[in-house]
Amino acid sequence: MRFRAVIFGMVLAVSTGVCAEQDQALQQLLARAESARIEDQPALYTEVARRELSSADRLYSAGQVDDARSAVKDLVTYSDKAHDASTHSGKRLKDTEIAMRKMAEKLRDMKRAVTFEEQGPLQTAADHLENLRTDLLSHMFSKGKK
Repeated sequence: MRFRAVIFGMVLAVSTGVCAEQDQALQQLLARAESARIEDQPALYTEVARRELSSADRLYSAGQVDDARSAVKDLVTYSDKAHDASTHSGKRLKDTEIAMRKMAEKLRDMKRAVTFEEQGPLQTAADHLENLRTDLLSHMFSKGKK
């Protein structure tokens, strides 16, 4: 029994260190995105959003619902920023649209694995990403028609 406690403590210490490193890397990426040129921002904000999605999935699996909800809100925020930068610059429209589609799909998959109370926020986030995606598509295909 004591051996299991020691192993659990070691695993907890390592995972805490890994989470701290990931959080620091995410903060560095976010700082880089905020100071980057508008042409480079869509890719950077999309990567931040992907990492927030991964974090939310991991947190929901660990039962840390409040932190997971916060990660989903951040995911939506950074997806909005990626969308805005992409439409303003006219760069990375296709890549951003594809990333939005994949993230919305992942959110719908996550929705199936959480409690009923948590399904609403995930569905709302997925719907929001779909709206952003639709706007990107219309922006891509209406370029020459204005």
